[in-house]
Parts: sequence; C-alpha cells; structure tokens
Amino acid sequence: MSYNIAIENGIATFTINRPEMRNAINYAVMDGLEQFLNRIENNEDVAYAVITGAGDRAFCSGGDLSEFHSLRTADEAYPMLSKMAGLLYRVATLPMPVIAVVNGAAVGGGCEIATSCDYRVMSSTAKAGFIQGTLAITTGWGGATLLFEKDGKHDRVLRLLSEAEVYTADQMLETGWATEIYEGTAEEGLQRFLAKMSAHHPTVHRAYKTIAIRKWTADFIRDRMIEESRQCSILWGSDAHHEAVAQFLSKK
Repeated sequence: MSYNIAIENGIATFTINRPEMRNAINYAVMDGLEQFLNRIENNEDVAYAVITGAGDRAFCSGGDLSEFHSLRTADEAYPMLSKMAGLLYRVATLPMPVIAVVNGAAVGGGCEIATSCDYRVMSSTAKAGFIQGTLAITTGWGGATLLFEKDGKHDRVLRLLSEAEVYTADQMLETGWATEIYEGTAEEGLQRFLAKMSAHHPTVHRAYKTIAIRKWTADFIRDRMIEESRQCSILWGSDAHHEAVAQFLSKK
C-alpha cells in the first residue's frame, strides 16, 4: 500500500508510504489522500490531523516524475495538477488543526503539501525547498497561493519560491515556514507539539480554524489555487520543462 491511514485517540494520520521513492506522490497516493479527507472532514471525534512520510529520509519529494513525465501537454498535465490543488485546498480547510510532521526531505510538491497544513513540525536533520523552478515550472498544486496567503511577507515568499533552493531546518525556521524543530523521532516530535496544543479543548482550536477558513473563503483561495495549476500546466507543456526533467531522470 502506497499510503497508510490511522485514526486513534482523536488523531487522524495520513502517511505517504513510498520510502523507496522518497515518498513521491503518484495517483495512488492522491486517491489515498482523497479517501483520508472523506473520512475525517465531518468527523467531530478527530481533534488533530497529521500528514507525514514513511521512514526518516523523506517527508515527500513531490510528484513522481517517473509517472507524471508521460504528461506532455498543458491539457494532459492540468487534470493532475488541479486535482491535487483541490485536495490541498481540502487539507487547508479541514475544520481541525492539521500538522505536517516533516520527518525528512520536503521538496517541490512536498513543500506544497506541508504548506497546506496549519503547522510544520520539522526534524532538525530535514531539508526543504520549493525547487520547482529547477524544472522550469512553478508550483502547480496551489502551494504558492497558500504561501502568499499564510505568510503575507511578499519579498520573503517570492525569494523562497523563485530562488528554488533547498534549505536546512534552521533556515526554514528562520523564514517562518517551519513552526518548530524537533530532535529525535518523528513520534517524539509530534507528541511534544501536541502536548502544548492539548492544554486546551479541541473545540477552541476548531473555532480559531473556522476564522481562518472564513477569510480564505472570502478571498476565493480555492479559485486562485486552481488558476495556479492552470498557469503551471502551461509551463509543464514547454520544451524547457521536458528537457529539464529528462536531464534530471538521466542522473538518477
């Protein structure tokens, strides 16, 4: 199974289970994420949602290029991009707090997934970066829209996106992208974070989340995320992108 879903003691966890592929997203993982969202969106017994990756090397390395490289044109790429953007909108607007446990490398679309969460609890040994620019494309799953919406500091966000570099956990904490850094195992990092959150009743967190969702809805964030997918699809169909991907795959 390319993903695992667990709901226990009020915590719903979605784990990308493709460690041999650095937890890259393929269609099976997308379907699993949709199933996860269907199960928890209206489940009032879930106090927290968690997204993480299997193993300790990668949180998520973005889209699986070996699978998605067959998408050659904008029309072919757009359905995949917009579907994932729609799923990340649903992640962002879940009624409970959503925590990304960034247990390893988060690059490209992996950063977009983590950005859709409310909090990013990051291993001290992990690295992260919006590296889409190195493949001659932009974020395509709504990640830039979410980043501009949540961060609000234009120049910092624009540099993080356009420089397309990979940063250490300390650097991502300094930029404000990482919420906090943990030492030890991912489970230990999550439990330390939740210990502070759990000092207050889950209804408090849900009430504050509702305020954020109300703002995002008023700002048409879903429409903007989908338009981001369309913009990315145009670049996806370019020769520059396909040449960059072919060069990347040749090095693997």
